[in-house]
Amino acid sequence: MAKVPEPIDVEVGAKIKARRRLLGMSQDRLAEALGITFQQVQKYEKGTNRVSASRMVAIADAFGLTPSYFFPVETADRRPDPPSAAPELVSFIETNEGRDLNVAFAKIASTTTRRKIVGLVTALAAALHANPGDPGI
Repeated sequence: MAKVPEPIDVEVGAKIKARRRLLGMSQDRLAEALGITFQQVQKYEKGTNRVSASRMVAIADAFGLTPSYFFPVETADRRPDPPSAAPELVSFIETNEGRDLNVAFAKIASTTTRRKIVGLVTALAAALHANPGDPGI
């Protein structure tokens, strides 16, 4: 019987993958920075293999973060904070299109232009939702 990964290992792995993709870094490049194989990076990202404390520090350094970034913040009464983003949003950002869109959007300095882009995308989404079969949208 296959060993089931612990939920925290899966969560940490998902955060490693999301951050790596957000930075546009390949598994090969991260593996090279860590002195390991890309297969090991894959196992970390899936939560199949646990990340040791020293490896977590190395991963955080490769991303320019502190190791605490990968762990949920807990309050004094030990209840974890609610997720910062909906799972659908996280799933989208993990795709190539989501990453590319967010990186490009972040480069737009003008608040006015950003608001107009959000308005355009919101209008397109509403039109697609209202007319799902319309090929002109």
